[in-house]
Amino acid sequence: MKTKSTNEHDPSGSGVMSNDLIKALIDNYRQNQMNAINEAMGITDAHCIWFDLPKLKNFINQIEREASKINPECTQEDLGIRFYYAAYPKIENWDIMESHPVPQEYSERHTLVMVPTLKKENEEGEIINYDFHALQNSNGKSLSTALYARGKNPQPKGLGENQGTLSPPASSLGML
Repeated sequence: MKTKSTNEHDPSGSGVMSNDLIKALIDNYRQNQMNAINEAMGITDAHCIWFDLPKLKNFINQIEREASKINPECTQEDLGIRFYYAAYPKIENWDIMESHPVPQEYSERHTLVMVPTLKKENEEGEIINYDFHALQNSNGKSLSTALYARGKNPQPKGLGENQGTLSPPASSLGML
């Protein structure tokens, strides 16, 4: 599709923020949303998640490989990652986590789920960043089904990532 990536607030598209702004935004979240969640739910919620660089690079490489299988003309500018705010289930519902093992201490805490996106024109001609699982290949199957239902696994898997380290429960040493 070869579309340009733009950032309306920063014409260079870099998104670089000052340290003061970063600290102000983090403090604002902790004083408002995090405090409201902790008080309403009676928990100590996570305030950040850490991913190591190899995991992120591998995820990006996987997105590029899978997208090129579907559309060899796909460029880097056509791809992106959508970050969904999410929360782990309560301990009594932890069985849903069986296929994605994370520590039970993460129960009820915030997390992020990263889902790859691909730019595609909708029926009105508008360019939309579609989640991979919502797109369809030329056979009319969702891309997640086309990419991941490889014979042994009849249940399609998404091309998503979320196995980072939450804090808390991990130490807050080294953070703002």
